[in-house]
Amino acid sequence: MNPIDLRSDTITLPTEKMLERMRHAKLGDDSRDGDPTVKMLESLAAARTGKAAACFMPSGTMTNLVAILAHTGRGGEVLLEAESHIARTEMGGVGNIASLFHRTLSGKRGAMDLDALKDAISPGLTPIRLGTALICMETTHNAAGGAILSLDHMAALQAIAKTHGIPVHIDGARLFNAAIGLGVPADRIAAYGDSVTFCISKGLSAPIGSVLCGSDDFILRARAFRRMVGGNLRQAGVVAAAGVVALEDMVERLADDHRAAKRLAEGLHGIDPRLANPGDVETNIVNMDVSASRRSAADWTAALRPKSIVVTPARPWRLRLVTHRHIGTAEVERALDAFSDTWRTFVR
Repeated sequence: MNPIDLRSDTITLPTEKMLERMRHAKLGDDSRDGDPTVKMLESLAAARTGKAAACFMPSGTMTNLVAILAHTGRGGEVLLEAESHIARTEMGGVGNIASLFHRTLSGKRGAMDLDALKDAISPGLTPIRLGTALICMETTHNAAGGAILSLDHMAALQAIAKTHGIPVHIDGARLFNAAIGLGVPADRIAAYGDSVTFCISKGLSAPIGSVLCGSDDFILRARAFRRMVGGNLRQAGVVAAAGVVALEDMVERLADDHRAAKRLAEGLHGIDPRLANPGDVETNIVNMDVSASRRSAADWTAALRPKSIVVTPARPWRLRLVTHRHIGTAEVERALDAFSDTWRTFVR
């Protein structure tokens, strides 16, 4: 049997249309005169997010780092939700490379506590406090199981930031999942940030890349910092071409991934209600709590592999299951059979 890989939507393979566009992409030197296909992707990305300009980079981690650098110029404090991707899994780039201090604030399903945010803001450098240089939001929120920030929450956070003249960056790696989940265009979400990034290499199925969007001046600065961190590209149209197809063809189908995740959560809940809460599933990520089995996430990972189900621990007692375009109804039901067998084995 072919393996069912639920580790991440980053494992998606490019479509045939993407491969065809990649073969015939018009190319140039993106770091000099520009690559025409990269320019096409950046123009489309800017239009989709309602921003003036965009810059293509290899990864979401790089677009977040470059955004932080371009907003702050290396100095001050960045405020982040405690479980955010930037805080947890981007290797300390905020401090190690951007020379910034970061402060994490508690949140609920990825939504930063706004009272805590108000208390944490320092409008400028004082003898005892760093000035707040940037506030970051994440939607959908990876660690919170693909949770979507509400537009009301984003508007309230933006209003707090504007009061103090502090820019806001949106880590929107799965921005279009959030848009589909809310039933709004992506630019409605992006409007609550001075900058926004999104990945084309997750559910959108392109093989590589992320795009940072913002004002003309901001993106001009971002290009300088992209060079600083080694992100300048040459004939990048060979991968940008797949990103163009991703934005043209792959956004609406993300709803299929959301339905698959919901069915997966419902099936796990049916095996034992403690395994998953379908009400928590808003997009394409399911957090599976295996603690009731008294066997660790690592044990589950090892037990499922011979059944051709590929998962990975997110926490010692949690599996993160991610649906994508290679996971249809048949794959979900096969995975649920394997989860059920494993559950019976562990709790008998």
